[in-house]
Amino acid sequence: MWAYETSFYQIYTLGFCGAPFENDGKLEHRILKVLDWIPHLEKLGVGAVLFNPVFESDTHGYNTRDYRKIDTRLGTNEDFKKVCTALHKKGIKIVLDGVFNHAGRGFFGFQDVLEKRWDSPYKDWFHISFDGNNGYNDGLWYEGWEGNFDLVKLNLRNPAVTDYLLESVKYWIDEFDIDGLRLDVAYCVESDFLRRLRYETGNWKEDFFLMGEMIGGDYNRIMGDDLCHSATNYECYKGMFSSFNSMNMFEIIHSLLRQFGPENWTLYKGKHMLSFVDNHDVSRIASTLNNPAHLKLIYTLMFGMPGIPTIYYGSEWGEKADKSQGDPALRPCFESPQWTELTDHIAALCKGQKGSKALNYGGFKSLVLTNRQCVFEREAEDDRVIVAINADDQPFVAHFDARAGRATDLITGEMIDFGGGLEIPGCTSYLLQI
Repeated sequence: MWAYETSFYQIYTLGFCGAPFENDGKLEHRILKVLDWIPHLEKLGVGAVLFNPVFESDTHGYNTRDYRKIDTRLGTNEDFKKVCTALHKKGIKIVLDGVFNHAGRGFFGFQDVLEKRWDSPYKDWFHISFDGNNGYNDGLWYEGWEGNFDLVKLNLRNPAVTDYLLESVKYWIDEFDIDGLRLDVAYCVESDFLRRLRYETGNWKEDFFLMGEMIGGDYNRIMGDDLCHSATNYECYKGMFSSFNSMNMFEIIHSLLRQFGPENWTLYKGKHMLSFVDNHDVSRIASTLNNPAHLKLIYTLMFGMPGIPTIYYGSEWGEKADKSQGDPALRPCFESPQWTELTDHIAALCKGQKGSKALNYGGFKSLVLTNRQCVFEREAEDDRVIVAINADDQPFVAHFDARAGRATDLITGEMIDFGGGLEIPGCTSYLLQI
């Protein structure tokens, strides 16, 4: 599977393109801005772009109006086809955000229900009672996602609904050759629908990738041989920054051993979770970490641990934003990409990960663990990588069964001699190819 062997670049498309929050109905060809960023994506070395919602919606993208049309604020379907063609020419895959648990109030089927009530052929597409009312005073009650009535829950047990959604997915595959989907709130989506989606997309396009959003609980609920290929690893997202801020590396290593360790009871051994240090729903990592010197280290940890490393646009050069400032602060429009020492570091990590059997498919074994340092091993077939992180500002010498005395640091390209112990300078990390 291609997605297991590359890194992702996540774009919250409406914010990235500077679209207004409310859908004003004015056609603007903003999506073409992505074309200007392709050289940056190439230089960074990512292999796929994850586009958060691009379908026509009421406001923020997750209240879909039309599943077969690019949002007017972003441009036309023809504009997006140009973007897809240009990305594919550079070998960059395309993953779209699929919001299949709910639609917006502007969705054509729901609008028909509001107009025709009992006479609407779409009344069974939703969970509706004509004996109640709602916050919009429509004179009917309907189920909204987690009580949000701007997000109208779809009835995924109605074959007409699932057929419509699957036909929409096929449209994006046939017309735009997309390579995968992120499934919004996949933990709410009917498992029967997930299974059918996995089966159908696998027939329509070989290695079509499905990744489901899941905040907590057992990720195996949505991830498996007949479900999603991957799930968002929120447990490790929280464990990573918490470990650095509390100077307690035991926290993240405990999670990694629980998820991917060598024991038989390991939860997700051999599976490929989506790894991230921030995204469009949480504070930027540069605003979350207490010590700016830990920024490079947390990205090394993300690229070094099992999973599919994901970079949120702007965070690769250290952009800051806090969730308390509101979602718009997390989803800004940048005139052009920037390049810093952090970007150099992440580009080196992308390059090191690409083609590494150990980093893409290897297991997880902890070698050295203290409050402020961790060293772990990834190994697959004849490839072996040692990930070493020193979060302290003082040097540290790590002693472990190396089975070799020299290795190449995939980040810097330097040869590192550690026959008598691996000396790690303060606030430094290594990816050592044995």
